[in-house]
Amino acid sequence: MAKKRALITGITGQDGSYLAEFLLTKGYEVIGMVRRSSTVNFERIRHIQDKVTLVSGDLLDQGSLINILREHRPQEVYNLAAQSFVPTSWQQPVFTGEVTALGVTRVLEAIRTVDPEIRFYQASSSEMFGKVREVPQRETTPFYPRSPYGVAKVYGHWITVNYRESYGLFAVSGILFNHESPRRGLEFVTRKVTYHVAKIKLGLTDKVALGNLDSKRDWGFAGDYVRAMWLMLQQDRPDDYVVGTGETHSVQQLCEAAFSHVGLDWRDYVVQDPRFMRPAEVDLLVADPSKAKRTLGWEPEVSFEQLIGMMVDADIALLKKLYNL
Repeated sequence: MAKKRALITGITGQDGSYLAEFLLTKGYEVIGMVRRSSTVNFERIRHIQDKVTLVSGDLLDQGSLINILREHRPQEVYNLAAQSFVPTSWQQPVFTGEVTALGVTRVLEAIRTVDPEIRFYQASSSEMFGKVREVPQRETTPFYPRSPYGVAKVYGHWITVNYRESYGLFAVSGILFNHESPRRGLEFVTRKVTYHVAKIKLGLTDKVALGNLDSKRDWGFAGDYVRAMWLMLQQDRPDDYVVGTGETHSVQQLCEAAFSHVGLDWRDYVVQDPRFMRPAEVDLLVADPSKAKRTLGWEPEVSFEQLIGMMVDADIALLKKLYNL
């Protein structure tokens, strides 16, 4: 039997790297789309780079997407590529819209043109709920995005639904709540905290500056969440799912967990800086993942405390290597 082939856009990102790993364990042939740029970072996939096929393409370029689908003929496409850092979306709102919103349409249109049998996964986001209409948030909760990124993700979500209903595509959206890992970018608050905790523990710095400490999120482990993406494309019928832990923690609790992991008191090191406050804040995001549990049989396996501990340990190891400590 021929190997299943999957195309991952955004393979060099946190989710892309975990998904590629996961699909390889399932016996897939994995094709990863990367943008031609002078700053592509292959760090997250270096350990599996010889096991995947990397191809050049861009969500801004329809032709490149059609060519990749024609040449490699994947049965599954996972669209994880996006301008995905929320604060940047205020500085680059048009670019965010082009990539994170219209990029989805370009992928869907390429699938419709080349092979409508391809199964498509869209990475939707809990940021679409923004100023939340109900707690917890489920598949039927109305969207009220509070950033250009959230607005772009709402477009990507609805165009996926639209192509499913208009053309009969097997197109699904995973509304993923915050998911973190040692591979998270340093600009994200979880990794910023764990990295600084590691630096403080090793005597390399003595402070970490953060924004709103009361902001609450539903944080889970990225490695758990890519399993849910794959499960969505294995179902008999396409549908959308909220994926999260159903637990919420504040940025302050994140600090408490990270600092206490190395025996320190967060209050001695955390300073609040107004530069890190958002123009429009998202206050309380927490998932109701019961549909994913019921239909997909999906459960998160890594707890919040385990996740933060794992990230702190990884950052300590990284910094020791970096500074020859």
